[in-house]
Amino acid sequence: MTDAHTTGPFIAAIDQGTTSSRCIVFDKDGRIVAVDQKEHEQIFPKPGWVEHDAAEIWTNVQEVVDGAVTKAGITSADVKAIGITNQRETTLLWDKATGEPVHNALVWQDTRTDALCKELGRNVGQDRFRRETGLPLASYFAGPKIRWLLDNVEGLRERAERGEILFGTMDSWVIWNLTGGPDGGVHVTDVTNASRTLLMNLATLQWDEKILSSMDIPAAVLPEIRSSAEVYGHAVGGLLAGIPVASALGDQQAALFGQTCFAEGEAKSTYGTGTFLLMNTGETPVNSYNGLLTTVGYRIGDQKPVYALEGSIAVTGSLVQWMRDQMGLIKSAAEIETLALSVDDNGGAYFVPAFSGLFAPHWRSDARGVIAGLTRYVTKAHIARAVLEATAWQTREIVDAMTKDSGVELAAVKVDGGMTSNNLLMQTLADFLDAPVVRPMVAETTCLGAAYAAGLAVGFWADTDELRANWRRAAEWTPNMDAAQRDREYKSWLKAVERTMGWIEDEE
Repeated sequence: MTDAHTTGPFIAAIDQGTTSSRCIVFDKDGRIVAVDQKEHEQIFPKPGWVEHDAAEIWTNVQEVVDGAVTKAGITSADVKAIGITNQRETTLLWDKATGEPVHNALVWQDTRTDALCKELGRNVGQDRFRRETGLPLASYFAGPKIRWLLDNVEGLRERAERGEILFGTMDSWVIWNLTGGPDGGVHVTDVTNASRTLLMNLATLQWDEKILSSMDIPAAVLPEIRSSAEVYGHAVGGLLAGIPVASALGDQQAALFGQTCFAEGEAKSTYGTGTFLLMNTGETPVNSYNGLLTTVGYRIGDQKPVYALEGSIAVTGSLVQWMRDQMGLIKSAAEIETLALSVDDNGGAYFVPAFSGLFAPHWRSDARGVIAGLTRYVTKAHIARAVLEATAWQTREIVDAMTKDSGVELAAVKVDGGMTSNNLLMQTLADFLDAPVVRPMVAETTCLGAAYAAGLAVGFWADTDELRANWRRAAEWTPNMDAAQRDREYKSWLKAVERTMGWIEDEE
């Protein structure tokens, strides 16, 4: 992959994701020099339970790092820093002395802590810790997962209280092992990952003692909270031995950083299986009254932290897969665009894919999917169009919630992820949001964000202005829709959303 003009120095970024781990080597211009990637096993012990083998993941991380460096044809002398980005909220406890995980990691999708979260809510409910943490009490976050392990693994609580056990999200696990493991490994996490535990106070950026005692989690297991861009330690072993490990960012925050959303009101939306939209809200955390999460966007060294509002949509890309695999209406994901383009509009049909309830801004687990507005006129092409519009309307709902919460009008949306190759979807987004939609040259914004933060920490890039200058647009879509029509169709969409609610009766 290397060619004549690719001379060092470089930054290496490790992305420890939900389905795979990879390493990408970037040059000074933020261009990709080499990539190596390896999938790991998804373990489903019971319905709703999802686990990963953390030892397998660490082995894979070492392999992809060495693989990427080898493919790039470079040596450690050419690499100035290593950055880390990771699947967020996935929770691991391990033995400090041996480095052995005490149980498989509990993945962010795992719902085994549902009952525990209800119990922790006591008489207050979902918002019990929201003021301090910016998060609702939900099985999604790491804190309740730690508590579950302490309660359910034989003898673990005692070992944890004696200080023999360490907790970490995957950033901490990778950094601890990279920097020596049982032999001097550094036990840290960054503010973005800590902000997804339900245990960190957003104002102080420290672990909240009151919440720790409410959840019955010993402080001894927790890593030290550091900024997202600073040297935590140096790699030991492997082809990058001796190189500074200099950044950590949860994957969605890393994408915000890689998209150079450094100004208040700038937002990025990642279109994958589901969709995550994050908006930079500046140096003050904005409380959400409209179903969003308040989270830390990033913190560079000892500068002030930058906060973000986050909205998540459960089903976007997976709806296209459903059309292909379960319905057989298309043979490949790309075909949906061709089919949708064969008609001029949705024929009056709206598809709300509340397959497992609705995420932001509604948070309704009793909702189920509907197709509304059907008549004899509607064809599969109209349904295909409604499928793409569903992603755009769901994004619009989140953008509206962000505007209400922050008082900041959205200037433009920077997009990334697999679905951005669908030009019709991108134009529809611009139309429904009434704002420009911009796609960058480098689609791997998550890894790029980790690389950028690590590079800043070691002076490889001078400041965020230099990173902005690196950001290059590949394509832009501008709104081209009559305002009255937009309002009319949005109203129909919201009507269809209402039809999904209360489908599942409360079993209790």
